[in-house]
Amino acid sequence: MSISLLLDMATSNDPDRCAVACGETQWTAAELSVLCQGGAAVLTGSGARSLAYVGTGGHLLPLLLFAAAGAAVPFTPLNYRLGAEALGALIARLDAPLLVCDDEYYDIVVREVSGSGVTVLRSPQFLALATTAEPATVDADPEQVAVVLFTSGTTSTPKAVELTHNNLVSYITGTVDFASAAPQDAALVCVPPYHIAGVGAAMSHLYAGRKVVYLPTFDAAAWVAAVRRESVTTATVVPTMLARIVAELERTGATLPSLRTLAYGGSKVALPLLRTALRLLPATGFVNAYGLTETSSTIAVLGPDDHRAALAADDPALARRLGSVGTPVPGIELQIRDENGTVLPAGATGELYVRGAQVSGRYTGIGSVLDANGWFPTRDVAVLDSDGFLYIGGRSDDTIIRGGENIAPAEIEDVLVEHPQVREVAVIGIDDVQWGQIIVAVVVPGGDHAPDPEELRGFARAGLRGSRTPDRVVFRDSLPATPTGKILRRDLVAEYSGH
Repeated sequence: MSISLLLDMATSNDPDRCAVACGETQWTAAELSVLCQGGAAVLTGSGARSLAYVGTGGHLLPLLLFAAAGAAVPFTPLNYRLGAEALGALIARLDAPLLVCDDEYYDIVVREVSGSGVTVLRSPQFLALATTAEPATVDADPEQVAVVLFTSGTTSTPKAVELTHNNLVSYITGTVDFASAAPQDAALVCVPPYHIAGVGAAMSHLYAGRKVVYLPTFDAAAWVAAVRRESVTTATVVPTMLARIVAELERTGATLPSLRTLAYGGSKVALPLLRTALRLLPATGFVNAYGLTETSSTIAVLGPDDHRAALAADDPALARRLGSVGTPVPGIELQIRDENGTVLPAGATGELYVRGAQVSGRYTGIGSVLDANGWFPTRDVAVLDSDGFLYIGGRSDDTIIRGGENIAPAEIEDVLVEHPQVREVAVIGIDDVQWGQIIVAVVVPGGDHAPDPEELRGFARAGLRGSRTPDRVVFRDSLPATPTGKILRRDLVAEYSGH
């Protein structure tokens, strides 16, 4: 089954409903379908073997995604925030691409691919060609690659993740009920197009029957205004966006009466921020969606009822669940394994492995990294409790080994961020002759003045074993992060090593 069938089903069910809205652009499901077929004809006629996009997304994202599917070629949205050289390096790794660029990135891309024979079209140009082309599509093999996404590369060179039509369709049909949305339902999407959440949103809301309202460039005030203006019922944000939305709501006192569901993911949310958001929006159902690019998006969910129960709980075990990413979605299996591959019991810490039809685990030029039984190693440190709730402790690459003891930075971060004078914190390991590594807490103060470092060390010591007390505390105005909020720990390690 190709992802094209998702669009076909949505169009057949209600062709005249508004499917996509972005600024002045509004397309019904039928109009989107015809444009995608025209886009597929443009691609086929170009002879390109893949389609790439450099831009902020909006209505171009579903058009290009389904046009590529209709032409049976992979689609790759690229990170428009990258520098010209880095962007050119990713383009060079694609298979004979047709490049589509928003106007502001066109000149940069043209310079980078000059002399390569690659065709570059401006976004309005592609749209115009798709509008006038004779609609034409081909059937893609379900095992054919539908989307290629480059990982964020926070610790190494980005890998090109290959997601097949079957991976993506399995995710959508396993987690979304077809045509389940009410006629007035609308989803606000402002996650980057090159993020798996952006690709997933383009399919899932269409399949559910929601109007998708795109906000290509995030601004907290504009986001709040869009929710109110469009009577948005569901939205997805990353933690950095949530922090700014909370600040905007606190500043203005605005309410969001239409917003029934607010999903967040992409990186960890500090619990004090989450508690504030829950109290500001008591009628909104919060959803923590955990997933990876390699798993076609979400594999575990902490739902609204779990959020509310944990927030109100007096029982520490139940209150702790607010820091969980929930339980696996249908069709997903989870295992926690030790470094020897032994499956661990509930409550034990190890590496998370996942299995299911939506899991790819395949990279261009590398191949599949699934084991013989189809399990994917996420490289996330995790714990499954006895009730099946999953807790993520960070990347295994980030583990600090101090005096022979393995320490997950998240353990220390979760304690320090509860200090009233700490807004954000990242804990890193720095090489040390005596201990192997020492623990450095990089703190963004929450008030006008930085707290005393010894006070923070004492605060951490009171909540943790002494061996997990930071050896050093340093202060910064902000933490380096990707657009989805993942902390660039390698940058911090490089900055503070040798100091």
